[in-house]
Amino acid sequence: MVLLGEKFPEMVVKSTHGELKLPEQYKGKWFILFAHPADFTPVCTTEFVAFQKKFEEFKKINCELIGLSVDQTFSHIKWVEWIKERIGIKIEFPIIADDLGEVSKKMGLIHLAKGTNTVRAVFVVDPNGIVRLILYYPQEVGRNIDEILRAVKALQLSDTKGIAIPANWPNNELIGNKVIIPPARNIKDAMERLEKIKKGELEGYDWWFVYKSV
Repeated sequence: MVLLGEKFPEMVVKSTHGELKLPEQYKGKWFILFAHPADFTPVCTTEFVAFQKKFEEFKKINCELIGLSVDQTFSHIKWVEWIKERIGIKIEFPIIADDLGEVSKKMGLIHLAKGTNTVRAVFVVDPNGIVRLILYYPQEVGRNIDEILRAVKALQLSDTKGIAIPANWPNNELIGNKVIIPPARNIKDAMERLEKIKKGELEGYDWWFVYKSV
C-alpha cells in the first residue's frame, strides 16, 4: 500500500482517454487519482458530476483529475455517455479501467471485508510524483469535492510559503484566513518570538502558536 511521502508507483494503465503512463505523464502537474466502487451507481454518479463541476477550478491550480474502478473501459464509456445524455454533464477527465485489479491491489484499494469493489479513495500527487494526501471513504458516503480542492490549495500554499495550514482554512475559527508559522527551532527563537508578540510585531497566542497573513 502506498503511504504519504512515497513516490507514486510507476504504471501504465488503460483509460477512457487511452493509455496513461503514471506518474510520468503528469510530471510538473498535481493530479488526483480517485477510485470509486462501480459505474452506474447513484453515489458514484453524484461524485463524478461534482468532480466535473469543479474540473476547471482544479485546472486553474495546475491539478488534473483521474477516476478509477475495476470496471472495464466499455462500461466507463457507456456510463459517461449516460451522464451526458441524462444529466447533461460531460465528463472531461480520464477514467482508468482496472478490470484485472492490478492497480487497485498495488494502491490498496480492495478491502475484502467490504467486497471486491474498489473503495472510495483519493490520492493527491504533487508535480514531483510524491503522494501528499490520502483519503478513504466507505461505499455509503460520497466525497466532499470542495474539501479535496481546498486540500490541494492548502498543500500548494504550504509548499510555496513554508507554512502550516489551520483547520477549516481559509475560515478558521481562531485565526480566519491566516496561516501558521512553523514552530521555533530553539529556546532563543522561542523567547524572541514571545517578545515580538508582546510588542505587537508578531501575531500569536504564544511562542509555539504564531500566525500571519499571506
